[in-house]
Order: sequence, then structure tokens, then C-alpha cells
Amino acid sequence: MLRKNIGIKDVALAAGVSVTTVSHVLNDVSYARVSAETRDKVRSAATQLGYGPNRLAQALRSRRTGMLGLVSEDIATTPHAGRILLGADDAARARGYTLMVINTSGTAGPASREADVEALLERQVDGILYATMYHRTVDAPPNLGKVPAVLVDAVSAGEPITSVVPDEYGGASTAVETLLAAGHLRVGFINNTEDVPSTRGRLRGFRETLNRAGLDGDAAPVRSASSDAQGGYDAARRILQGDNPPSALFCYNDRMAMGAYRAAAELGLSIPSDLSVVGFDDQELIAANLHPGLTTVALPHYEMGAWAAQRLIDTVEGTQLPDAAVPEPVLLDCPLVARGSVAGPRI
Repeated sequence: MLRKNIGIKDVALAAGVSVTTVSHVLNDVSYARVSAETRDKVRSAATQLGYGPNRLAQALRSRRTGMLGLVSEDIATTPHAGRILLGADDAARARGYTLMVINTSGTAGPASREADVEALLERQVDGILYATMYHRTVDAPPNLGKVPAVLVDAVSAGEPITSVVPDEYGGASTAVETLLAAGHLRVGFINNTEDVPSTRGRLRGFRETLNRAGLDGDAAPVRSASSDAQGGYDAARRILQGDNPPSALFCYNDRMAMGAYRAAAELGLSIPSDLSVVGFDDQELIAANLHPGLTTVALPHYEMGAWAAQRLIDTVEGTQLPDAAVPEPVLLDCPLVARGSVAGPRI
């Protein structure tokens, strides 16, 4: 015999309550006056009977599917993208939503990106998270505006879209303040050559933090190179072989810091006794495995993904205005991760 479909009336009968009470409990209606004991009784009856809410019926009533889309660059090869995905998925699940993910390439053209968004729209997602591989300004696909959307690690070059990004300036300030607190008065900066928000924000944070400490931030040594280990090596050698070299280096990212470690070793400098180094990103495979471990500033990728999903769901459900004209991105803190690469300068 075929097992009868269990309905809400069966749950009400088993729990000894009304159908309305069952509906209020299983849908978490906030204003319903139902005791904790009754709620437990209803949930227990629903579990024993194998009853689950009819998602299709709920979608028809609310005109929502409970699906969110995420377009993210290079998920398979970029650890940052994975953390954004994890944060967004955790936040979505906690609110009863399912995340549908599309992986795109960082070099994909406008037509390809628009097709990725269209693929999600065809599956009737309630909203879309659009994440980039690193903090930058983007030309968002025009069809992204058909549903609520939030940019993650990016800001819109065109029509304003709600976005969440790292506090690049604040993270750089934290790095420099850490070196100043250790007693360093000569601090250099190894920066990226690419003209992106992180390059500009970290340089401004570096210089203005030195200025606030009574030092000349504009005169502090800054060298720029490609944002990889080789670039860090080249820039560090130029700074450390210059006149009156710094006793500490702040590096644009952990890969450049890894190159700075090699340059210091070749020049006979020991870290941290001869040279203190602070990185940015907290790429654990690099930072935790350098010797000594690299003190660095963490990018809040998980937190950005979670914040973006929460904000998107609030907009979908109407508890947050769609504010399509948010003039400034939301900034999330970049906390310090202390390891062993910072010490006081030699006298």
C-alpha cells in the first residue's frame, strides 16, 4: 500500500492542537502566542510523522522560491572565494534559503557575466550575490538589477548597488600601529602596482597613520611591484639596500611579505630581530608556514559573505529597504593576526 501523504491536519491531530497553531509553530510566526511546551509538542509530532512544509505552496503564497544566487570568480583556485561562499551559505541556511552558485572567471567578458546572471534569473532566484576575486570597481551586468542584489568585495562603477568591502585603510592603520607600538620609527611599505581600491586605501592608511604618530608619512620609503613573491622580493631589496633603510616593513599582501623574507635572508637580516614584517590577507598556507610565522592583517571574506547574504534576505523579505542608492559601501574590519614576525628594533 502507498503511504498516505502527511498533512498539517495530521500533525494538529497528533499534537492535540489546532491547524492554525501548527502553522504558526512550523512557520515561526513571531507574533503567535504559543507556549514553549506546545511548540515542542508540535515539532515532535511533525518529526514523528515525517511532515515537512510544502515548499512549492509556500513559494506560491509568498512569490519567493527560497533560492539565492551567487556569482563568484575562480572559486576552485582562490581561497578567498571559498571563504565568501562559506559565509554566504551559512547565513542563507540559517534563514531557510538555499544558495545556487555559478563559478565565473576573473577574465570573463561582459557577455559571459551577463549570461551567468541570466542563468540564475531563469531559475527564479529571489536575489543575487555578485562577488569578485579581489576588492575592485566593477561594471555590474545590467540584468543584475532585475532582482535584489549585493556586491561582495566590489563596488559598482555605474548604478549604485549595495556592497560590502574590507576596510583597507583601517587594516593598513592596524598594521602600521602594530609596528609603531613595537618601537619602530623607520617603517617602509611594499605596495602593489595595480590601480585598485586596496592599493590606494592601504597606501593612504600607511602614510596617514605615520603622520598621526608625528612621523613624516610622505617621506617614508615606498616601493611598488607586482603583488606576488617575486615583486615583494624585488621591492624589499630596493628598500633595504637604500640609504637609512627601515627597521620594519609593511607589505601589501602575504605573498609580497614572503618575497621580503627571502630578500632579508640574502642580505643577512634576521626576522624579527633585525627586521620586523607585517603582511595583509592572512593567507594561512603562507602566513602560518613562514619562519617565523607572519604577523598579518586578515581580510574578512567569510564575514563579507555572511553580511551580504543577510542583507540580501532582508531586502527580499521586505525588512530592509532595497536602497538601490547606497552611496558608500559597507566597510568590515580587518583584524590583526599576531604571529612571530614583529619585535622591537635594535638600538
